[in-house]
Amino acid sequence: MKRFVLTCLFAVLAAAAWTATSEKSVGAAHHEVTGWGKYKFRTLYTSKHLPAEAQVDAVLTKAHGGFAVDRRPGKGETYFALPGAGIIQISADMKSTKMIKTDAAMRDANMHNATIWHDDGKSFLTFPGNGTNKVYTTDLKGKLLHTLNPPTGDMDLGHPNVAKYFSEEKNKFVPTDTEYLDGLLYMSTGYSPLDYVLTAKVLSTSPFKAAWHDLSFGGKGHGLGEFGTGHGITVPMGTKRIDVADRSRSEIDRFTRYGQYISTLQAPLGSYPCDIDYLDDYAVIGALHGPDRSKGAPIYLYEKDQLVSTIMIKEDLGLERFQHIHNATIRKVDGKLYVIAQAWNPGDFAILEQVVE
Repeated sequence: MKRFVLTCLFAVLAAAAWTATSEKSVGAAHHEVTGWGKYKFRTLYTSKHLPAEAQVDAVLTKAHGGFAVDRRPGKGETYFALPGAGIIQISADMKSTKMIKTDAAMRDANMHNATIWHDDGKSFLTFPGNGTNKVYTTDLKGKLLHTLNPPTGDMDLGHPNVAKYFSEEKNKFVPTDTEYLDGLLYMSTGYSPLDYVLTAKVLSTSPFKAAWHDLSFGGKGHGLGEFGTGHGITVPMGTKRIDVADRSRSEIDRFTRYGQYISTLQAPLGSYPCDIDYLDDYAVIGALHGPDRSKGAPIYLYEKDQLVSTIMIKEDLGLERFQHIHNATIRKVDGKLYVIAQAWNPGDFAILEQVVE
């Protein structure tokens, strides 16, 4: 009897050892880290870190947005939205997440990106609803303060092409990103044939009022300052510059706040940069595709506009849903860099931590 028990126990232990070895072998194709040189990263959190409402497959797999970081001293919270759940806040230390009560007009719609901005001691979040054709502004508690409806063809929007576009009923306003600078909201529209950056003037924040403004620039085309797909829009910290991620052209086009073309930051050819985010001398670009489409898409890390690391979440870290990157943002806590990333089609979420050797 004892021999039988020992034999069974040995069999169980052997099976467990084989299973552990097999599981290790399955993951052996993936590395524990990704990136180059001193800019290597590991997985810190996956989507399991999100609130329960956001982990539901019907919500998470629809992720198609972007992040806004409160970069004021002593802050650091990150905000984004998922259709079917609403606005989510990631804590400044990234150790916790929570749902923010979201107005019904926004909660089930896709918020294609997110912007945080501050004016007269008050803070706001602005979201482009690419499917609802509207732009929403809330406070940090999620209270809906203002909805910017589509412009009409009889408005002075700064360029005759824009007025002509909106004079035709079939043409839609499809905002893909928003930014705020010196009283103006800037909005990219690359999911439409228009593809101009449009602006609205914030007239008051108490109560909140905004109206379409007579400044627009870009447009679809092949010339300098024109776009193939103007997808993300960013104001780098400490500047008055407008950067637009031209996804189909693999570049970041830079403009003055008046829409005058300045220069282009060329991303690797064949990549599809969705947006760019800046922190001090660093920038990250989340790409929808990489030059090699047989692999998952990269996140590019730049230092002073020089590419210093390529982060491959799917290939190196084994997060299978990261075939396409829709957005990435960069954080720095206690001298260490972090990258928060969102996948698309299917959607997913991860936070990566710099490996300090």
